Amino acid sequence: MASRELEVCETIQYDPVPLSARHNDKDTTEPISSYLSNLEELLAWKPTNQDVFNIAVTPLAARVPPLESKRPRTLVCHDMMGGYLQDRYIQGSDAQDFYTFYHWQYIDIFVYFSHEMFTLPPVCWTNAAHKHGVSVLGTFITEWETGAKVCESFLAGKESTFHAVADRMVQVAQFYQFDGWLINIENLLSAAAVKNTPLFLRYLTEQLRKHVPGGLVVWYDSVLEDGKLKWQNELNGKNRVFFDSCNGIFTNYNWTEQNLEQMSSWVSDRRADVYVGVDVFARSDIVGGRFDTNKSLQLIRKYGFSAAVFAPGWVYECLDKKNFLQNQNKFWSLLEEYLPVHSICTLPFVTSFCIGRGNKRFSYGKEEGIESWYNLSAQELQPLFVDHTQEAGPGGWVRTQICPKDAWHGGSSLLVEGMIPSNVKDVTVRSVLLASPLMLVSV
Repeated sequence: MASRELEVCETIQYDPVPLSARHNDKDTTEPISSYLSNLEELLAWKPTNQDVFNIAVTPLAARVPPLESKRPRTLVCHDMMGGYLQDRYIQGSDAQDFYTFYHWQYIDIFVYFSHEMFTLPPVCWTNAAHKHGVSVLGTFITEWETGAKVCESFLAGKESTFHAVADRMVQVAQFYQFDGWLINIENLLSAAAVKNTPLFLRYLTEQLRKHVPGGLVVWYDSVLEDGKLKWQNELNGKNRVFFDSCNGIFTNYNWTEQNLEQMSSWVSDRRADVYVGVDVFARSDIVGGRFDTNKSLQLIRKYGFSAAVFAPGWVYECLDKKNFLQNQNKFWSLLEEYLPVHSICTLPFVTSFCIGRGNKRFSYGKEEGIESWYNLSAQELQPLFVDHTQEAGPGGWVRTQICPKDAWHGGSSLLVEGMIPSNVKDVTVRSVLLASPLMLVSV
């Protein structure tokens, strides 16, 4: 065959498009969940095709009783080492034994907290919480002198200015499919700004309700009606104007029983909307904290208030990480009697009890890989955890806990273990509450 000479007619060259730093990890280029660092970024926000990966795919599951019921609620505010750690990886990571939360049936609201101005919950948290009927809030925070300037720029002016900020916050929550905002203004407000703050809260709350089913706005106890920054550790006449303009208040942590008594004397129909703050790290002068957090909850429930448990990741950050599962179970089992549970209404009920991490991967009971992995979006429905000791007779016990050594699907399973006396014929362990219009079943 005769050789033929090739002729180049045109050279096509493509310049690489830099990856978005907000959407991709700078080291691995993997897609990540991130935040909006200032007011300008919020107002300029428009969803792109890269944002699609951050949309929660799990809708908020129905539950019994509904969140709006008048019984005391439990809010968990997750604050861990600045946030956006291994949980920022949308497709999961190879982290070994990283922090996870799985006591979902004991809580009602999950807040993802960081000190970034607009903290957007990583999508994996929203997927895991929604699966269990738990609402997820992002955080809007302003602090100190810089925060005062930000608040002045949008709260001290025209109504249209703070409406624009609220509208964009609603759009962000609606697009990413989380359920609302914790508003944490920790700076002085001018007379003009503080006058408009209740109007901003009311408008934000109304618009969320219109566009996000079950949308919530919770105010943090910090600024007073005169614009001064002074934490009250209670709901009172100095901060009630903000409470009256949204769905609830999250009090500061340095309360005493006297604060609870004072609130109890005049808060009636909205008692469940008062979330009394509990710092699990036990910083400053507080009731309880750490493994004594049950003392805080005991007092809070005595007066019929809701609780806001701040930074329960203490069990991971400050204790031996090798014993995380044991410490996590110990912490929540101490609180169990003060945590009203809710039931799941999703049928069919299917779960392998995987907590969204593992040192192996299993599929249909067979080991498929031995590498560590972490992805809360892969967490399956979790049970109620019990630790019951027989008080009379020869003494027996039974408990349920996570088993990381073996699994049917994912990286972990549910272990039911105990010592049952020979004269005991029947043992019942409540692990899952299911509800439908025709039944309420304990499994």
